[in-house]
Amino acid sequence: MTGMRGLSVFISDIRNCQNKELERLRIDKELGNIRTCFKNEKVLTPYKKKKYVWKMLYIHLLGYDVDFGHMEAVSLISAPKYPEKQVGYIVTSCLLNENNDFLRLAINTVRNDIIGRNETFQCLALTLVGNIGGREFAESLAPDVQKLLISSSCRPLVRKKAALCLLRLFRKNPDVVNVDGWADRMAQLLDERDLGVLTSSTSLLVALVSNNHEAYWSCLPKCVKILERLARNQDVPQEYTYYGIPSPWLQVKTMRALQYFPTIEDPSTRRSLFEVLQRILMGTDVVKNVNKNNASHAVLFEALSLVMHLDAEKEMMSQCVALLGKFISVREPNIRYLGLENMTRMLMVTDVQDIIKKHQAQIITSLKDPDISIRRRALDLLFGMCDVTNAKDIVEELLQYLSSAEFAMREELSLKAAILAEKFAPDLSWYVDVILQLIDKAGDFVSDDIWFRVVQFVTNNQDLQPYAAAKTREYLEKPAIHETMVKVSAYILGEYGHLLAGRPGCSPREMFSIIHEKLPTVSASTIPILLSTYAKILLHTQPPDLELQNQIWAIFKKYESCIDVEIQQRAVEYFELSKKGAALADVLAEMPKFPERQSSLIKKAEDAEDTADQSAIKLRAQQQPSNALVLAAPQPVNGTPPPVKVPSMSGSVQDHDSAAQSHSQPNGTLSKVEPQPPSPDLLSDLLGPLAIEAPPGSLPTDERGGSTGAGGVPDVVDGAAIVPVGEQMHTVEPIGNIAERFHALCLKDSGVMYEDPYIQIGVKAEWQGHHGRLVLFLGNKNTSPLTSVQARILPPVHLKMELSPVPETIPPRAQVQCPLEVINIRPSRDVAVLDFSYKFATHMVNVKLRLPAVLNKFLQPIQLTTEEFFPQWRSLSGPPLKLQEVLRGVRPLPLPEMVNLFNSFRVSICPGLDPNPNNLVASTTFYSESTRAMLCLVRIETDPSDRTQLRMTVASGDPTLTFELKEYIKEQLITIPTGPRATPPSPLAPAAGAVAQPSSPAVAADDPGALLAGLL
Repeated sequence: MTGMRGLSVFISDIRNCQNKELERLRIDKELGNIRTCFKNEKVLTPYKKKKYVWKMLYIHLLGYDVDFGHMEAVSLISAPKYPEKQVGYIVTSCLLNENNDFLRLAINTVRNDIIGRNETFQCLALTLVGNIGGREFAESLAPDVQKLLISSSCRPLVRKKAALCLLRLFRKNPDVVNVDGWADRMAQLLDERDLGVLTSSTSLLVALVSNNHEAYWSCLPKCVKILERLARNQDVPQEYTYYGIPSPWLQVKTMRALQYFPTIEDPSTRRSLFEVLQRILMGTDVVKNVNKNNASHAVLFEALSLVMHLDAEKEMMSQCVALLGKFISVREPNIRYLGLENMTRMLMVTDVQDIIKKHQAQIITSLKDPDISIRRRALDLLFGMCDVTNAKDIVEELLQYLSSAEFAMREELSLKAAILAEKFAPDLSWYVDVILQLIDKAGDFVSDDIWFRVVQFVTNNQDLQPYAAAKTREYLEKPAIHETMVKVSAYILGEYGHLLAGRPGCSPREMFSIIHEKLPTVSASTIPILLSTYAKILLHTQPPDLELQNQIWAIFKKYESCIDVEIQQRAVEYFELSKKGAALADVLAEMPKFPERQSSLIKKAEDAEDTADQSAIKLRAQQQPSNALVLAAPQPVNGTPPPVKVPSMSGSVQDHDSAAQSHSQPNGTLSKVEPQPPSPDLLSDLLGPLAIEAPPGSLPTDERGGSTGAGGVPDVVDGAAIVPVGEQMHTVEPIGNIAERFHALCLKDSGVMYEDPYIQIGVKAEWQGHHGRLVLFLGNKNTSPLTSVQARILPPVHLKMELSPVPETIPPRAQVQCPLEVINIRPSRDVAVLDFSYKFATHMVNVKLRLPAVLNKFLQPIQLTTEEFFPQWRSLSGPPLKLQEVLRGVRPLPLPEMVNLFNSFRVSICPGLDPNPNNLVASTTFYSESTRAMLCLVRIETDPSDRTQLRMTVASGDPTLTFELKEYIKEQLITIPTGPRATPPSPLAPAAGAVAQPSSPAVAADDPGALLAGLL
């Protein structure tokens, strides 16, 4: 770029732009100038073409689309001079992908450079081919690249680039690159003395043997010789020695290649390799230098992997375990993590489990590590090393840790503790104790599979039934227990409670009473189990207790009209059967034994691997659809909108199948139903962990409200989609609650805004002053393209918004990004709307979504001292700059939670400014084009005896801002808004600018006599 003054001036102009708008104008001007110059080929000299192509690359790196000039960039590749050829190669590899048609024009030129004699041109060509790696390049150029690699006349620099280029082509197109008979060539390359070429060749070898190791047995002894050379530091140049370690990268690659070979049969080679590995194991220690630690431990852990792969002698395995035991006790968290991970892998090797058990105390200590990833690895290791000899100790430790474990680990912890208790239980009564403790300590995180399993064990083991009934009876005496405990206790007592007859507190009436106390606290899914339990208690009450019978009959009669079909059917059938006497005994006979089968818990644990892909699949499999429907209707005729159907509040009936639940059958018998695992959605998450799950069982929220506001905000947002399919109605149901997603995005800057079976719309935002930049992520979740994609912004008048063009088609399983620029002109609570539509197959879907460009996004919290706050507070005397309102019906929040609420919408609490501990003082700065940076002050006076009312005072230097901020905080304190609101009448009188006071009570903030009745 030396000597190109125009390019330097252009870069300086871009850097000097005050804002994004000026930058865009400058770039548009430059692109227009470049386009004009490219059209006039007579005055387009090679120098100018080079300069303009450099500018195109710079604009592309800034994130702007450059959709022209590709031919000019490709044509520079054939230039005879290095400066023009260099820019051609660099810009082509950056701007074009492997499917671009322009690349076909350059294949011959690139090939001529590769087979030519100019080494500089060869390096440029190899870099381009390696970066793009297309199929046509592989078919046409791979043989020439292979010739360069094995050529003895080329310099090491060229051969090194050739090896990396061939590696890239092989990874992308293994069927195109011809590596037949390449084994001898690879063995020769491993004799190379230049470590740069050797390292690149070893990378190629790893790819080749991972695909087919059988053809490369001749390379195995050569790899061992490389390791010997490096271990003894023989003939290793200084530039390849990293902190005293000879070429750690080459050592790691070589040992990785050896792990693809199943075994080493030659005794001499095996002995030499183990000597090298012994030297690595003995010579590695933790030092203070971080860089040296990283390099030495990379070599060490690869050596440990190789030792495990080769199934070394027990003495060496013991040495490896001892070394790992040393690592899991050091302070460096990365080393502890690797130590635990590799010790878990060592469990797969025979005869080392007893050695690992010696470090059990240290592993248990790692469960309390501050780093959750280390805690997970410690849990995995404890799970793997458990057997009959130490199961009791490990499970007791897991149960003890369960009480203090964070929520992110409790489900996995509960599952693994349940599996260990089942596999290694010294006796079944201990197993029942463990499961009941699990449910008691972590009920929310104990899956139904766990209590299904304990019911199966109790049902199949007659000697266990009285003990299990007695233990569940004890747990029911607790004043507050989890609903899962109610389920398992009710089921076991219904089946086997009669076995406790004669014990204190175990009469039928007493058991009914203690179970019935829990009925008001359970959900609809548990009531059927309780009704079955009542019927069983009635059956086993001998002689009949008329008073108890009347109580149970009254409950059955109460639920005969229940809206839940399952509850209603059970109540009706049990009531009628209980009148028939003997028929009840036949129907409610003791449940038969379960057939022996593999534990569903073990299968569940095997499926739940701790990887990003599995986490995304698990999230989607567990995600429950929201009740907020996206409605469908025929297209409006003659401009008349179709009628809108509102979903019923009852929702659908949930079917609760389980191995422990009994279901009434037409023939009058009760059968056990096996729990069916949810079918996993194998679609990978397009936006990673941005998905927000709707709370299960939430009622549908009416998202339709408010008239069209200023700025064109439509009547219906957040969930109205029109999908014409012939003459029939078709519904598309969103995944998750759209309103809750919107409110979550109002308090954070990234997340999923909308998702349905076809598309996922995510948003990521940055805010600075009165400017905002949002990026909309449109992800196609299907294997078919989405067509006719359209998006337009319906902004309110106080926001200036510009959305980048949206492509009309989103390819299958692809994601596009659409930047959205936002400028806040004045304070307002009005909300912008995204009007989005797309076509999938024959379905046209349209949704209108609120955008999280709301008032609090333009706030910046600020902490003020007493000297800074009170002069500003006194200077804003009375309306319209200072408004006060008494709020009733406030959500009763403790003061710490109210502080967190204010902080969440960027209003900072200033502690110590108000002497009354029940009051809060807060401050923030609001940014807009009209107000610039405007200081806002807030005072909240609460009543400790009644948290549902308070007095709020808001002050700022702008009347509109004061009113809007007061109303916004009021909305947050009273309730979370659930839909778009109608635009309120402007608080400003258009002519004079005087503030029209709201209808709610408002008094002068400085009037000492204006005390809130009943509050102060």
